Amino acid sequence: MGRKRRGQPIDGWLAVDKPVGMTSTAVVSRVRRVLDAAKVGHGGTLDPLASGVLPIALGEATKTVAYVMDGSKTYALTVRWGEERSTDDREGEVTATSDVRPTREQIEAALPAFIGEIEQVPPKFSAVKVEGRRAYDLARRDEEVELKARRILIRDFSLLAMPDADHAEFRVVSGKGAYMRSLARDLSRALGTVGHVAALRRTACGPFTEDNAISLDNLDPLGHSAASSDFLLPVATALDDIPALALTEVEAERLTHGQPIPVLPVVRRSSVQGVVAGITVRAMCGERVVALARIEGGEVRPVRVINSQSER
Repeated sequence: MGRKRRGQPIDGWLAVDKPVGMTSTAVVSRVRRVLDAAKVGHGGTLDPLASGVLPIALGEATKTVAYVMDGSKTYALTVRWGEERSTDDREGEVTATSDVRPTREQIEAALPAFIGEIEQVPPKFSAVKVEGRRAYDLARRDEEVELKARRILIRDFSLLAMPDADHAEFRVVSGKGAYMRSLARDLSRALGTVGHVAALRRTACGPFTEDNAISLDNLDPLGHSAASSDFLLPVATALDDIPALALTEVEAERLTHGQPIPVLPVVRRSSVQGVVAGITVRAMCGERVVALARIEGGEVRPVRVINSQSER
């Protein structure tokens, strides 16, 4: 018999405004302790150097983490020209220097090459696995790290300000797997200089933004009191981009028990367009997510049942 999980069965999402200097894992541990939550995870790692929106999944929301990680992220990125560092951010050792400082015109002319689907080599100090080992573990041991370029999506890369000759501030909107440290490194090299990330803040991660984020200092006094529920977002928050199908109580009960239901009656009373075979949908009963499901063989078939106890 499996050991019973300690903590309270809390289901939902919490958007935390992560402070600089703290790991994403440490934030998860603190949320677990403060809320006494049985199951906690996060939707997209932020480096200790970075601050900003870190979505925290509690309970059944952990089943929807992949949909947040696959979504868009928005960053406020500050690049420091003239110094390349081992970690591609300000915490590493200086490995190269340059006296070249790009102008606004040069920067704006270079940015289009970094927008769209591009090839990007992750930083050596990253969680990417090389033959089963994390790249940062190899880099810390001064072992040679050969990382392959990966296809990523940059939706927007805009120059916002140049506070001085050494720094430039950008807005970046990226897809899954994009490293801002690599972006800063590669842009600097394209401009005939070197550079690194001086500051980084994530302002949005999927549907989670600064507007619905809470600082850890504000979370601490709440504990697992009723007031903490004011900051919890529904499990369905992570699924905003997935078509929703409304179920009756009877249909919801069948899906909950892993049984498929006929698709036609559900679709006929739905206003959702483009419900075709093969797509993933979120099956809803009122405001409650019942399951992630697929349309196959004329049926709605459950893929992941959501047994939320505290859905709002």
